Amino acid sequence: MSTTEVCVIGGAGHVGAPLAIVFADKGFRTLIYDLNTSAMERLAGGEMPFLEEGGEALLRSALAKKMLSFTSDAARVGAQYVIVTIGTPIDEFHNPELGLVQQCFDSLMPHLSDGQTIILRSTIFPGVTEWVHQYLRDAGKRVHVAFCPERVVQGYSIRELQTLPQIVSGTTPEAEASAARLFGAIAPKIVNMVPKEAEFAKLISNAYRYIEFAATNQFYMMVSSAGCDYSRVLAGLRDDYPRATALPGPGFAAGPCLFKDTLQLAAFMNNTFGLGYAAMQVNEGLPAFVVDRLASQYQLSEMTVGVLGMAFKANSDDTRSSLSYKLKKLLQYKAKAVLTTDPLVQTDRELLSLEDVIQRSDLLILGAPHREYKNLDVRGKPIFDIWNFYKG
Repeated sequence: MSTTEVCVIGGAGHVGAPLAIVFADKGFRTLIYDLNTSAMERLAGGEMPFLEEGGEALLRSALAKKMLSFTSDAARVGAQYVIVTIGTPIDEFHNPELGLVQQCFDSLMPHLSDGQTIILRSTIFPGVTEWVHQYLRDAGKRVHVAFCPERVVQGYSIRELQTLPQIVSGTTPEAEASAARLFGAIAPKIVNMVPKEAEFAKLISNAYRYIEFAATNQFYMMVSSAGCDYSRVLAGLRDDYPRATALPGPGFAAGPCLFKDTLQLAAFMNNTFGLGYAAMQVNEGLPAFVVDRLASQYQLSEMTVGVLGMAFKANSDDTRSSLSYKLKKLLQYKAKAVLTTDPLVQTDRELLSLEDVIQRSDLLILGAPHREYKNLDVRGKPIFDIWNFYKG
């Protein structure tokens, strides 16, 4: 086994990179293993490949202390702790894609050693931790298998990894104790569960948040259809009324986790998770509602529409599953032209400058309420603000 203490599989991604940096900062010799060599090159140069609060300063500190290294060679994963953070998507039938997990372990199998602790970090279907344990045992690997889900807000991982409780589970008492020792070095509190409990806890966290957004989005559509201002209704019912303070404001509920994890629970329930499907219909239907509302007020076929913000949420550069793109596609069937812009997104070649979009558009829609848009001069152009960003 190498002198590396922690190896993060998929360590150049949104989940893996902040985790690896925090462990390196805490004094663990940490190896990032990833097939995305360009992202690793940026990290090795002291540059975060995506937005992460406090990320670059901590990254550069870890690099200066020589606590962080990088590889695309699976033969180098011989660390005491191997943390798997690869993405776990759903397939075209909205079922979990277990094949990616199996492929990952097949590639690592020749390089795993007895006594290592394998920690699953990505969202997984209930029962997968035990399946991985048995799969490795059947292959003759006597390793400890744990599941320790991440529950941080993307973009603020480094802060929340060190301030939020960490759920820890293991397929054996030894696996659980080993994982608890590792995460006890960075988290303020360890919450112990059995693997299937921990798997449910992660999925429910995201599904519940998705359902919360669906509730307020449904109320928004209901109130708006009646000709009332939902922001006034929301402000009034929240006013000095503690039981309503948790109700979020309306907006696009998207990203790589909420929708996917809700459907993973639905798959586990043999597609009988009615509440989850209802939430999906509401949240995924919101862009169409916005377009229909605008079509009832404007001659869209004669207008150029500009969408401000293409990331899946405010102050993010991540466009994965962003509903702003669904909005764009729907508008392309209705409007004369659709222009898009985003000050943070670097992966979309069709984006224009903010100045260009404002100048050329007849109507603007706030797709993602980035802080850069707060004091925006739209030159008198009408702007549709589902987020209540400018009134709030």
